[in-house]
Amino acid sequence: MRGARLLHLTLLVSIAHGIGLEDKTGPLDHKVLDVPEGTPVPYPIYQFTSASEGVSSYHVSGETEGKISISSDGWLYLERPLEWSPEKNHHLDIEARSADGETVDGPYSVVLQVVDINNNVPVFSESQFSGRVREHSPAGFVFTQVFASDADDPNTVNAQLKFSIANQTPNPGNIFYFGINPDNGEIFITEQGAASLKARPAVKYSRGEVHGSPDVLRKKFEDYCTPKNNIPLENNPFYTCVERVERRQVNLLMDPDYVLVVRAEDLGDPNALSSTTRVNIAILQNLWVSNVPIAIRENLEEEYPMYLATVRSNDPTALYRLVQKERLTFPFTINRDGEIYVTGPLDREETNMYILVAIAEDEHGVELEKPLEIVVQVEDVNDNPPVCHEGAVFEVQENEPLGNTIGVLPAHDSDEENTLNSLLTYTLLSQTPTLPSEQMFSIDQLTGEIKVANQNFQRKKVSQYELTFNVTDRIYSAECKVIITVIDINNEIPVFEKKDYGTYSVPELAEVGTTLLIIKATDADDPGTGSSRVEYHISAGDPHNLLAIEVDEATGAGRVYIARPLDYELQSVYSLQIDARNPEPLIKGLEYDENATAVVVIQLVDIDEPPEFDVDTLEVNVPENITIGTVIMKAEAKDPEGKTIKFKIEGDEHNWFELDADSGELKTKAALDRETLEQITLTVIAYETEGDKQEGEMKVNIHLQDVNDNYPKLQWKQNFICMQDMAPLTLTAVDKDSDPYGEPFIFSISRKSPNFEIKPVDGTSAKLILKKKPSSDQNVSIPINIKDNAGMGITQKFDVRICNCTKLGYCYMEPEAHSWKMSMGSTIGLLAGIFGFIVLSMVIVVYRIKKKDQTKAADGGETKVML
Repeated sequence: MRGARLLHLTLLVSIAHGIGLEDKTGPLDHKVLDVPEGTPVPYPIYQFTSASEGVSSYHVSGETEGKISISSDGWLYLERPLEWSPEKNHHLDIEARSADGETVDGPYSVVLQVVDINNNVPVFSESQFSGRVREHSPAGFVFTQVFASDADDPNTVNAQLKFSIANQTPNPGNIFYFGINPDNGEIFITEQGAASLKARPAVKYSRGEVHGSPDVLRKKFEDYCTPKNNIPLENNPFYTCVERVERRQVNLLMDPDYVLVVRAEDLGDPNALSSTTRVNIAILQNLWVSNVPIAIRENLEEEYPMYLATVRSNDPTALYRLVQKERLTFPFTINRDGEIYVTGPLDREETNMYILVAIAEDEHGVELEKPLEIVVQVEDVNDNPPVCHEGAVFEVQENEPLGNTIGVLPAHDSDEENTLNSLLTYTLLSQTPTLPSEQMFSIDQLTGEIKVANQNFQRKKVSQYELTFNVTDRIYSAECKVIITVIDINNEIPVFEKKDYGTYSVPELAEVGTTLLIIKATDADDPGTGSSRVEYHISAGDPHNLLAIEVDEATGAGRVYIARPLDYELQSVYSLQIDARNPEPLIKGLEYDENATAVVVIQLVDIDEPPEFDVDTLEVNVPENITIGTVIMKAEAKDPEGKTIKFKIEGDEHNWFELDADSGELKTKAALDRETLEQITLTVIAYETEGDKQEGEMKVNIHLQDVNDNYPKLQWKQNFICMQDMAPLTLTAVDKDSDPYGEPFIFSISRKSPNFEIKPVDGTSAKLILKKKPSSDQNVSIPINIKDNAGMGITQKFDVRICNCTKLGYCYMEPEAHSWKMSMGSTIGLLAGIFGFIVLSMVIVVYRIKKKDQTKAADGGETKVML
């Protein structure tokens, strides 16, 4: 009846889980079975069937714990549910028995492995957590941590926890001031919290004052609260308030500033379990904060050392010192109460800002706070006079228009820029000479621009002027001098020595830089000025800008040369028009005429050129498993002279490709293999079919892209394990494919083994571990499955000999019976055969001797008898 019930239940379970009945039934043998914890009972596990005759029932023994039974028809089942615990297995022995209770098959070892299910909620280590953090702490600062655990299997997601903040109270504007690390439960301040968290007002203590001491609080009350009322302290609202604040420092749970609800949730899917806890947070007053930048005027006449500011540690026993951040003079000190002083006047022009680093530490030199940076800005005063740059020279043309700027007076003030202290005012004091007028120039009072104030400059009469200026910053002033040179006006045009330079022939393949001819034009203006300097320009005949002209500054001649490669097919004749021009503009009313223009004809001599490709090198990416016959690229070339061309390739050492001579299409004609060669470099040649049959080349780099066509293979397929130490074996595999089809590999045993397990070492290796020492030497063949990074792999056999080892670490081989050693019966038979052979030989010898003697007697009439 019970067996029928079990069979019915097995059918229901199998249908529910999509498991065939054959998966729950098998021959009686050694077996490892997985059983989930917390199953409904009775729970059928497996039906064993014995092939032996006379089986009437089955018996189970071992670690049953009163929960595991077996029916008469071989069903192993649970009477009570199993519970998972680390390393918890049930080792059973099952045997088949006859009707009279005799064992007819077995016993066999069966191991039940209890599989964890997600049935434990996370548990926090404390019912409530607390944390204290000071105001002005930086974003990301970790100040407390929550801890939780899960009793489920730690090797599964059922025990892996994620932390989150479910609620924050108070939560103004729905902005979270705190965050939590989801992996380890560390609670930190967010960007919004760093900017917004403020502590409640609290009592400030000085050196030697004890926190919360009634005497200290009474003194502070008497010092700061007036008028004094004759009422008991416990009834004074000021005192009770302070007392309550101090008590809060001791017991945070009484009055926190913020309360967080933190959730811990496991990753069991889809039935994730979670629990929450409360975190009480107090915001503490932070006295150790940097003030706004301290400003102090330079060169201040005061009594030194002069007080600047005070820093205060949150620990009233702290000792203070200052260090400098830059390698500068350091005129600052700090006393034991945190008061910072400057020891002497500061100079902004030497250093405009100091960064002081305040250190708070105990009497042993241990830092109590993080170093605090204090910025001291030195304010400017007007203590520097204007400075002129001597030797300034400017130029003015004879016909310079009124109001033109000819330069800016070079002067500066070292005081702070863009302030009144460095604001300069400019005044013209004198002009030498005063011809043709005393006011030939003026200066802008604010910008210092020197401008033309009069005309009629005549270089022949006055070649240069010396001007003297006054520059002032309202307190200090300086005189500056500049020289202004009068330059000749451009009233002459360049004139070519020849208007027509004739015709020149040049091969079309002449090198870039080749000189074609020399031209020259002269100018009658003042030598050495922009008015007499000649520049040459090709104004017509060279639309592609292949030619250029270089000027010899010493002689004024122009060298016409090839600037870019020439091409007969592009242009065969260059009828050039060359203009001579001055960099300075001509005077009004004067124009360049035909004397400033020359012509020359350049004729190219045609040369047969080889075919040309569009590019010199072509990069082609091809998957290694591309179909044979696929076109991977097409070579394109042309012949400058328009001749017919064909194509061929060189460098195909593996004979993988073929090139269509007419179209230039490159195809595969054999299977490609990246593991043989990752890159193939071919030379595609375009050649003329007539004339000189010139050739042009193009490099084609074919990059073979990897596909997953190799599986990981074991480097060694056999090894041995010494039973003395049972040291794990290292399995190493190789895969010819590259990333992402290569390593890391995944090693596993394709069938569950009760005595072996495998653990990864790195991307290409794993450890094969023997879990239990066998009672005798064994030879074991283990199916090892190895998959590459893309999941491709096969199962490979790995042979292991488990043996006793010699001191040298090798398997010990016991002496065995040799096949050439015979038994006693075989030995006697062999000896008898040998003895019989000897007797037979003696009989034959005697017979022959006797016959010989008889023959002699017949011949000689004598008879001899020999025994």
